[in-house]
Amino acid sequence: MGDVAPPPVPDTGRGPAPVAGRVDVLGPGLRRVTAPNPGVMTGPGTNAYLVGTGEVAVVDPGPDDAGHLETVLDAASAAGDRIRWVLVTHTHEDHAPGAARLAQEAGAEVLGFAPGPHFSPDTLVSDGFELDTPTFRLRALHTPGHASDHVCWLLDSPRVLLSGDHVMDGATVVIAPPDGDMARYLESLRKVAELDPPLEAIAPGHGRLLGAPRQVLAAVIAHRLARERLVAAALDQVGTATVDELVAAVYADVDEPMHRVARLSLWAHLRKLAAEGRAEEITEGLVPTYRSAAASAGTAGS
Repeated sequence: MGDVAPPPVPDTGRGPAPVAGRVDVLGPGLRRVTAPNPGVMTGPGTNAYLVGTGEVAVVDPGPDDAGHLETVLDAASAAGDRIRWVLVTHTHEDHAPGAARLAQEAGAEVLGFAPGPHFSPDTLVSDGFELDTPTFRLRALHTPGHASDHVCWLLDSPRVLLSGDHVMDGATVVIAPPDGDMARYLESLRKVAELDPPLEAIAPGHGRLLGAPRQVLAAVIAHRLARERLVAAALDQVGTATVDELVAAVYADVDEPMHRVARLSLWAHLRKLAAEGRAEEITEGLVPTYRSAAASAGTAGS
């Protein structure tokens, strides 16, 4: 097809690699406890972050795992802290279900953008909402794409973005339609890339702390756009195809066992192309089928 595989996202990870059940101090007022839920979609596990001192917030408590949540509670009490707030980045099952148990045990308030399965916030937040305390300030940035209810939490000082699944360490995130939206995801990446003052680090939902945030964000955007060119070229070559018929060509650089996951992001790319008039959706549902704009023009003219 003449197009090459997307460039890899640079490895800017720093500090200790996550280990389930261990408390890692990442900086003043920022600690990490990783849940014991490693996997293809979660990497080493979901990171819960304790923010502040004295009265602290927990961002992304993770799954409703009693042992993990006990470790989070112990991390706070060992430092003489009290968990006052429980925040989530989005309501996916590896990030939010532990909020209710943790909040009940700690007597904390639960904050989130929207309710979801196994998640009922006490307080709904919107873009720009600020949790301002004596030791830290967190601002909600609505970053839809991976999920429509996704928010990143921006720590004011130091400028660290608690990114949930917006940006991950060592992998690009899956964009799974219909809730996942590639166009909105790219817009959200640009939104955080253009923050002023710039970010100092990214604390992802999975993996290590990331340095050089602007470099990472630019690389993720470039990676996605390069993949989009592969999608468009593959569809142009065959004219009409299902998502599954395009996976091998578009993701030739990805191990075949991962194609079942990659097909979701491929579908998201095709939906974006269709919304932009660069492709046409022929069928949807379990077997989405798309036709290239050139093939559609040929059909219309015949």
